[in-house]
Amino acid sequence: MSTTTLPTSAPEQTTAPARRPVDEGRIGLRANVRHIGALARRNVLQIKQDPESMFDVLLMPIIFTLLFVYVFGGSVGASIGGGREAYVNYVVPGLMAMMGMNIAMAVGTGVNDDFRKGVMDRFRTMPIARSSVLIAKIVVEIGRMLVATAILLGMGFLLGMSVGTSVLELLAAVGLSLVFGASLMWVFILLGLTMKTAQAVQGVAMLVLMPLQFGSSIFAPPSTMPGWLQNFTDYNPLSNLADAARNLLNGGPVAHAVWITLAWAAGITLVTAPLAVARFRKKS
Repeated sequence: MSTTTLPTSAPEQTTAPARRPVDEGRIGLRANVRHIGALARRNVLQIKQDPESMFDVLLMPIIFTLLFVYVFGGSVGASIGGGREAYVNYVVPGLMAMMGMNIAMAVGTGVNDDFRKGVMDRFRTMPIARSSVLIAKIVVEIGRMLVATAILLGMGFLLGMSVGTSVLELLAAVGLSLVFGASLMWVFILLGLTMKTAQAVQGVAMLVLMPLQFGSSIFAPPSTMPGWLQNFTDYNPLSNLADAARNLLNGGPVAHAVWITLAWAAGITLVTAPLAVARFRKKS
């Protein structure tokens, strides 16, 4: 008696479908805004848990104002037709431009650190737009920049600074600094997504920051500089921002400097923001 063995089929294997990347085009504006708000709240809570991360915002405006006013105020103030009090009115609006650059650098190191700690891996599993992660960081850093600017102006008033125009011009100068600083954040985000370590981001950023800051009209009038450096300051966007803020606070023509600063901010954002988002999608 023979037995017939029927072929048995292999057990059916079920595999979980691969997670499809989030299509930002399917996420509505309201949901995107909600995601940005939730991520911004997460960043604020992170600052609350680590208050030392606010030391740069709280102390940098105080230290820089005291150093530049009392170290360079006498000599540079005399060259602009006054003394230390005249230099306070000159340098504090310029320092508003410098605050934006220094705080913008922290965004790049923060993004790089989040990737190193694996935070971005968690965001990758969530059904959120990739751009909302970056925009939330910029929103929080704008808040930090606003705090630093308020402390800077407070120090300026304590040292004798006066506003020769009105409160509206003062607010316009603050807003212009925030707009330009927000555009620079995209540059440093792109840098943070490109470099391997936060130390590398800081090193490269300082190579960019130092020539732009000191080769500008932030600390001294360009008329005291050699001709080749004056040509550099003419095209330096920080000079236009410093001049615009200075004239908004002290009085003077502002239209040209303001429009040039806004054009720089728009150009930087239009070029670097898409590159940063594309790099973020590729890396995450």
